[in-house]
Amino acid sequence: MTAAVATIRAHTVLTPPSLVPEILLYQATELTAIWQATEAWLAVHNVSDPPFWAFAWPGGQALARYMLDHPARVAGRLVLDFAAGSGIAGLAAARAGAAWVEANDIDPLALAAVGLNAEANELAVAALAGDIVGSPCRWDLILCGDVCYEGPMTRRILPWLKAMAGGAEVWIADPGRAYLPADGLESFAAYDVPTSLQLEDRTTRRAVLYRLLPDAT
Repeated sequence: MTAAVATIRAHTVLTPPSLVPEILLYQATELTAIWQATEAWLAVHNVSDPPFWAFAWPGGQALARYMLDHPARVAGRLVLDFAAGSGIAGLAAARAGAAWVEANDIDPLALAAVGLNAEANELAVAALAGDIVGSPCRWDLILCGDVCYEGPMTRRILPWLKAMAGGAEVWIADPGRAYLPADGLESFAAYDVPTSLQLEDRTTRRAVLYRLLPDAT
């Protein structure tokens, strides 16, 4: 057992998220505890990312719910779960019949969590490590759950995602984050997702699913 796997198993509970009872995730039950528990591991491995992977964020849950309810939109496709966190969107894509699913995150703990979550659900999701922004498109569908929460990140990833939208569908699920672009998006679904006051400023977030439009040529 790796140190990452041991850390995740020791400080999370395998439980379904509120909107997606079909999928089990290793989730933290308390924010401060998981932050403190992973701090030493993160320092040793020179990783500074908070444990986003330990929670089922509204955007990821909304993507998962939509794909499980509309499997024909996913079946047979090559799918990327970008900035995957727990991997909930990728797991749902696999369950909905995607031909191949990759989950990408720069946090090695997140990728370890994706692997554990895939094993728990008996689903095949391949971990894709590192920063892939700028990579050529080899997918049919790119899933982005809750990625517009910071200005620098949004400004960096959006040009690449728009370029990807020229050859693939790019779905962004956003629960009202400050840096969601004001245009270039086409909404196609929305869900009210129960949330925790430990993570959000309200008990429910309205997560809207958008298709990202490619830049006009």
